[in-house]
Amino acid sequence: MAEDIPFEREDAAVPGRPEQLSPLIRRVLCDNPGPFTFKGTVTYVVGTGRVAIIDPGPDDPRHVAAVLEAVKGETVEAILVTHTHRDHSPATAAVKAATGAPVYAEGPHRAARALNLGETNALDASGDKDFRPDVVLKDGDVVSGTGWTMEAVFTPGHTANHMAFALREEETLFSGDHVMAWSTSIVAPPDGSMGDYMASLDKLRARGERLFWPGHGGPVREPAKFMRALSHHRKLREAAILKRLATGDRSIPEIVAAIYEGLDPRLKSAAGLSVFAHLEDLVAKGLATSDGAPSLTGEFRAA
Repeated sequence: MAEDIPFEREDAAVPGRPEQLSPLIRRVLCDNPGPFTFKGTVTYVVGTGRVAIIDPGPDDPRHVAAVLEAVKGETVEAILVTHTHRDHSPATAAVKAATGAPVYAEGPHRAARALNLGETNALDASGDKDFRPDVVLKDGDVVSGTGWTMEAVFTPGHTANHMAFALREEETLFSGDHVMAWSTSIVAPPDGSMGDYMASLDKLRARGERLFWPGHGGPVREPAKFMRALSHHRKLREAAILKRLATGDRSIPEIVAAIYEGLDPRLKSAAGLSVFAHLEDLVAKGLATSDGAPSLTGEFRAA
């Protein structure tokens, strides 16, 4: 079903080697490939001479050294962080220590909602609990430096504190993990929220940026078309889940087995979390019911 989205999975980036993408944008790829990170986390450098760094990356001394080498001889005016998963924010402390630049983000890591009684957060270990920004951003705030202007665009869903950044000078947007050309974003309660994700997708669709630079993989070249496909895909997934409930499936494993054909075994748990996100949203909208608060191990029925 995900192949109704026009994914682009070709990307020639080489880990540790700075690459000029546009007059104002460079990237440095971290060597942390995987089923959830694609070829690795992308750190961006914006500006010339006096620059901003977006998403310093994981706690990887080799990547930190590569990022600092990329801005050698320049002044780092700001460090911006899209969200606080461990592949994006932990290197912030080392980059700040080396540059003295202030850190901007929406806030510390947090779940999208309070945990229900007896519930655990399956993605708890992936959150960077130590992260604290120097400057807390809210939607519409502007961070500017020499030759660049960045607008903060609050986009919760993948995480509760996810923030995209719009570079006004180039009509482009750094979309973090909310919109990526190579894959759909993981939305997993209680870390994330499907309702928030869809609302944030609609919000970005209403904007006019011509190009997105995501946290993994290459650019989203036709954002409006791509996000329309993302939204359609999620709605098809919701409809498929409702159909499985109507035919008698009650548990998340039953639904995953029925609607994810040919799934990479490494992604089975992520698929379950995605179905959980949809079910939680369906319960909130009154289209499904659950035996108590929605949970990964609970039973669900069509309303």
